[in-house]
Amino acid sequence: MKLNPQWRILTVGDGDLSFSYSIQKYLKPKTLVASIYDSEETLKRKYQEHAFDKLVDSKTPVLTEFDVTSPSCWEQLNQQQFDVVVFQFPLIPAFASHDEFKQNNLTVNTLNRRLLRYFLVYSQTYALDKQGPMLSIITSKDVKPYCEWNLEQTLHQGLDITYLGQTDFEIDQFPEYKIRNVDRDKHVKDTRGISYFWSSKGQLPLPVSLQFPGYLSETHCSMCRAGPFLTEQDERAHWSSKKHKQMSRHEKTWQTFLESGEI
Repeated sequence: MKLNPQWRILTVGDGDLSFSYSIQKYLKPKTLVASIYDSEETLKRKYQEHAFDKLVDSKTPVLTEFDVTSPSCWEQLNQQQFDVVVFQFPLIPAFASHDEFKQNNLTVNTLNRRLLRYFLVYSQTYALDKQGPMLSIITSKDVKPYCEWNLEQTLHQGLDITYLGQTDFEIDQFPEYKIRNVDRDKHVKDTRGISYFWSSKGQLPLPVSLQFPGYLSETHCSMCRAGPFLTEQDERAHWSSKKHKQMSRHEKTWQTFLESGEI
């Protein structure tokens, strides 16, 4: 993922703020605002190493207790406009108990997709300047459970927002960045990351090369990222596979959620 230093950038959900600090230190963008879900106190208690003080010292604004699912949090931006909003490796926290999970009446797969749909809608509605590229970027992993969210096809379903394509996330471009566990002070092993791009402005020229992977073609099952199928027998075998049946259940549950009209 290459970011243009001329862009005005907002980061959300940046755990220990090391991603935002890397942007500030090495990219030196025109504008950078960082935000985290935790309070300052919680952040410093959770992470022994964090970049909160470094960002403050560099006069980079940091918004705390920023919940991407809450319009009131986005309204804190006070009409400040951005070109890009970035959400790195989002994942809902683990539930404290089975009873807490049951109260949601939604699967974990749907809850993660719901979080990202809120991000997509609110970043486009509240944060992005209509005179700019209006880019919402989500960086995710190419392993379970992340690869089971079908982000490219269903996250923006029914919205006037276009999926533009994706690019590999190269963590070496952000030397200070440490990918953290969502719940605790633990550095997660680096795995292949993919940055997905959306915009309300449709397909537009960008200073970054985006791709549409082969699994989105008709010769594949894009939902499962499987294929290409060289014979009808191969295709039928996939339709009856455990993986496809599981993904079909995820998609059915997601479609039910979308029909509820919550977001």
